[in-house]
Amino acid sequence: MAVIEHPGKRAAAEHAAQLVDDGMRVGLGTGSTVASLLPALAARGLHDVRYVATSLATAEIAAGLGLAVEPFEHLDRLDLAIDGADQIAPDLALIKGGGGAHVREKIVAAAAERFVVIAAADKLVPVLRPPVPIELLTFGLAATLTELALLGPVVVRKGAALSPDGGVIADLHAEPAGLAAVLDAIPGVVGHGLFAATLTDQVLIGGADGTVRSLAG
Repeated sequence: MAVIEHPGKRAAAEHAAQLVDDGMRVGLGTGSTVASLLPALAARGLHDVRYVATSLATAEIAAGLGLAVEPFEHLDRLDLAIDGADQIAPDLALIKGGGGAHVREKIVAAAAERFVVIAAADKLVPVLRPPVPIELLTFGLAATLTELALLGPVVVRKGAALSPDGGVIADLHAEPAGLAAVLDAIPGVVGHGLFAATLTDQVLIGGADGTVRSLAG
């Protein structure tokens, strides 16, 4: 059965693609919304853009479309990063990590002069809610999970649910408010999917009718 692309995702992605110009260094996120962005970028026909991808899946699709993807090790700063989100709060704080690449996505967002989030309207929420994706080291995993369980139920994703860097991906069912600092203090936690509002410069929300509205941070 063919997958029907959400028109809101497509509208937001096509709008974001217009933000990219020749000479820019651009970070690309991971997930279905970014998958809608890549063909729109390729259609721009730009020839001097250096792209960094946060996952192998994004890198492979981008390269197949003719976008010049390179390791992030070659760049110290980015002009722009574009990514999706699982939840977007009114202050533009985010929860990300549905695709398990949230640590790389946060590094890319923090390294960019401008971080733009693209999403359909259903990603807007009145308040961030559980679960919160987390990436964990395999070393000492049982001990880390025991400590996390004091905060709330934690569920390791089954199957081959590893981060792009081989970390274990789990979902923590705890209230997000005030949780970031607690998770940052647990040594076995590589990173979490809570993105502070200060990281987000702009959110582009695509409607089912193809319109796009902009929310500024």
